[in-house]
Amino acid sequence: MGSSFKLLTVRGIDIRLHITFPFILLWAAFVYGQMGGMSGALFGVVAISLLFVLVTLHELGHSFAALHYGVPVRRIVLLPIGGMAQLEQMPEKPIQEFVVALAGPAVNVILALIMGGIALGFGLPLVNPLTNTTLSFLSIFSYLLLYNVILALFNMLPAFPMDGGRVLRALLAMVTSYERATAVAVNVGRVMAVLLAFYSLRSGAVFTLFIAMFIFFAGTQELAMVKWRQQVRRSGHGYTVRQVFSSQVGVLGPYDSLRQALREQMRGWQSDFPVAEEDRYIGFVTESGLVRAANLYGPDALIYAAMSPDVRPVSPQTDLLDVQRQMARLKIGALPVVEYGRLLGMITYRQIQEFIHTAATWPNNDAPRVVGAS
Repeated sequence: MGSSFKLLTVRGIDIRLHITFPFILLWAAFVYGQMGGMSGALFGVVAISLLFVLVTLHELGHSFAALHYGVPVRRIVLLPIGGMAQLEQMPEKPIQEFVVALAGPAVNVILALIMGGIALGFGLPLVNPLTNTTLSFLSIFSYLLLYNVILALFNMLPAFPMDGGRVLRALLAMVTSYERATAVAVNVGRVMAVLLAFYSLRSGAVFTLFIAMFIFFAGTQELAMVKWRQQVRRSGHGYTVRQVFSSQVGVLGPYDSLRQALREQMRGWQSDFPVAEEDRYIGFVTESGLVRAANLYGPDALIYAAMSPDVRPVSPQTDLLDVQRQMARLKIGALPVVEYGRLLGMITYRQIQEFIHTAATWPNNDAPRVVGAS
């Protein structure tokens, strides 16, 4: 993940910070600084930083519930507009999705109750954190208490793929097909996204506009994914690597140094590299493996030092669902494509997602009719 860097790992889940995250801190310092000067700017930075601790706990709630049902969690990424727990897939049993979706807001509700109990028990004189931006324990405590409540309520809006939208889909899936439930929930989410966009344009709430855009497009992508999976099940066979992979990839040689690989990586076109000699597959270097090897052995070590022994190449006949599972298990974004020991190319998670979206939008006579579709 070249667009984010790892902060820590919790129960095997990487918690990563997106490279654009500092912008939210700069925004907070500017906005609250206008209200309270230097003290206000410091309040903004501290409050937003702690707010994202709450967001991380919220996403861990989802993640732990998913792990309970045996669903691998790829990572948690913190972005300026919020957090995102990336699961291999949502559980398709409605009751399991219902629990996973509620687990995040439940964390915030529990924290709000604990903080409220502390405030009552110790008689803390809470302040209005929207107007009192003085950097103090009471102002920060009041801010976090308020935003625990806001996080719980806002995420329960029926705007798929937010938590409330997933709860709606789970409830609908108990009485209708999973695909139809997804379509209804996504279209409700689209309406909510449009309303949020209008509100943000009228009020100047820039981050709300970004959230509205995320809801609209992420919901559309989720619906495409579900349609594709249902199409695979109806047809009785899946799509394979042969239909997706690219043969035009950068390849490292066995005598290349880590420095050369890092130089290729910094060009930005490719993060993971197969290693081959005259098309004979030798191994695979992941983005994280390359950085780790360079730190351990230095940039002049040979590429062998960075090759991952856990990565197994896939053949052109491998089912895409199996490819996604292996990527999720290893927490990587690409795999080498090999046939009879010969390197053919590479398949990436992004290529699969783009293919899924295209395949799911092919004409389908079995597509559900959605009441109130936009």
